[in-house]
Amino acid sequence: MTLPIFYILAMLSVFCALMVVVARKPVHSVLYLIACFFTIAGHYLMLNAQFLFAVHIIVYAGAIMVLFLFVIMLLNLNLESEPRKSVIARVAAVSTAGLLFLVLLAAVKSAEPVILDTSASGVGLVRHVGLKLYNEYMMPFEVSALLFLTAMVGAVKLGRKEATHS
Repeated sequence: MTLPIFYILAMLSVFCALMVVVARKPVHSVLYLIACFFTIAGHYLMLNAQFLFAVHIIVYAGAIMVLFLFVIMLLNLNLESEPRKSVIARVAAVSTAGLLFLVLLAAVKSAEPVILDTSASGVGLVRHVGLKLYNEYMMPFEVSALLFLTAMVGAVKLGRKEATHS
């Protein structure tokens, strides 16, 4: 039952990824990228990795895509202001993509399929990740939290305007 779902998600992922590149409008490209992220998150669910599924949806389909849309709308891209690419640049892009595709085909052809049995272990479950994080990796977790807090305070301090006295 899971094999047809895998193939459907894989085809949707490839289709959405191609549409990201082919779409003429940047906003449509971002929307296809969001759809691609959701299909990849579906693969995480099939691998019994609920934590990765949730983090992938929250971080990529949520925060990163909002950032992309904000930048696209801030730049106000349109066809009139964008210069046309030269023929040499287009030929170079197509040939590079073709070579990359050939390398990908060679890698897939020489690869052997690996079947993971994640149902027996709790590898991708939130409980297992939490136990590992708060038992074995407690010290690096706390140090990184302090580092992020320091970075946030520094960013606020640097971004604040100085008061001018007259």
